[in-house]
Amino acid sequence: MKKVGVVLSGCGVYDGSEIHEAVITLLAIARAGAEAVCFAPDKPQTDVINHLANDEANEGRNVLVEAARIARGAIMPLAKADANELDALIVPGGFGAAKNLSDFASKGIECRVDSELRRLTREVHAQGKPIGFMCIAPAMLPKILDMPVRLTIGTDIDMAELLEEMGAEHVPCPVDDIVVDEERKVVTTPAYMLATRIDEAAAGIEKLVARVLVLSA
Repeated sequence: MKKVGVVLSGCGVYDGSEIHEAVITLLAIARAGAEAVCFAPDKPQTDVINHLANDEANEGRNVLVEAARIARGAIMPLAKADANELDALIVPGGFGAAKNLSDFASKGIECRVDSELRRLTREVHAQGKPIGFMCIAPAMLPKILDMPVRLTIGTDIDMAELLEEMGAEHVPCPVDDIVVDEERKVVTTPAYMLATRIDEAAAGIEKLVARVLVLSA
């Protein structure tokens, strides 16, 4: 059975992993007959957002502890992830990707990526295994791979220009489709960068998971 690493960044679109994206990813992996192995950084969240009021909450939370809610407790610290034990790697989006897995939300082009995520992704890539990033998560790829990579975050022109300034080749893409860098085995999809409904997000995410698994053959 293929094992797909899934890196989560908390629990909730505004301060962690986008829950719909994460759950659709896990479901698609299971339906394909593969096994998802979940990881998250064991560190404090950058901030905590009240998702009802959309205001910052005056409290602290741990990224790994919050991500465990999505994984039903079956999750390990990202520092323990071993590329040798995985056939592929997928990173859902949500603001956690831009706040907890990196500081893209505050630093933009000057952002830094979590050292353990960078290590794991580079090791998976170096072994010729595929990686899939969705929503805002692809913005980290130029910093992670240190090479030009073909990717998408959807159709936002300003964001596309920013990513190209970082060294990416941005490809406009509708919500229900994917962009594949065949040479580097990198698959990306806009997900909730464009989706207005869960079924719209699911269409592209399911394609991403399917292509990642094909590339892992």
